[in-house]
Amino acid sequence: MTKGRLEAFSDGVLAIIITIMVLELKVPHGASPEALLPLLPVFLSYVLSFTYVGIYWNNHHHMLHIATHVNGSVLWANLHLLFWLSMFPFATAWMGENHFGAWPVALWGIVATMAGIAYYVLAHSLVRIHGKNSALAIALGKDYKGILSVVLCVVGIAMSFVLTWIALSLYVAIAVIWFIPDRRMERRVESKVHGS
Repeated sequence: MTKGRLEAFSDGVLAIIITIMVLELKVPHGASPEALLPLLPVFLSYVLSFTYVGIYWNNHHHMLHIATHVNGSVLWANLHLLFWLSMFPFATAWMGENHFGAWPVALWGIVATMAGIAYYVLAHSLVRIHGKNSALAIALGKDYKGILSVVLCVVGIAMSFVLTWIALSLYVAIAVIWFIPDRRMERRVESKVHGS
């Protein structure tokens, strides 16, 4: 089974997710900078979620670029990931509109946790059909970063009910961890492009 339709469908869904999130940014009634202040929690929620969706898109792209084929279990694993990513607009809007209240921050963390688990399932579904010695398996390695991200998200969910700023700091830390380039995947993509 070819992977082209899976990539095209996933890109389309992710573009819609980002579009829905940006539509939640309402124009303030007022022409002064002070009119923007009430929108700050909504904007910051959007930035965090946009960053997460962007990170998923980037890693999804690299992973599928290395993959040579997909099967039915990969298609379902991909849909599972897209389901959780499609929940980001709702969780983002609720968190921003309620100025980072405990339950909205916890729900955002639950969505992020489930997206992390779904990505892990997708990655390992691809490894299963490509083999443990495949370029994809080597590029993923032990996936410590993915496991750490899920653990930090779970801690963030618990901290939402203690101090929400700690939970938010953990969510931001996860994004920072993923912003640090992981050259293993990119090296595999480059070697595939250059045929080495």
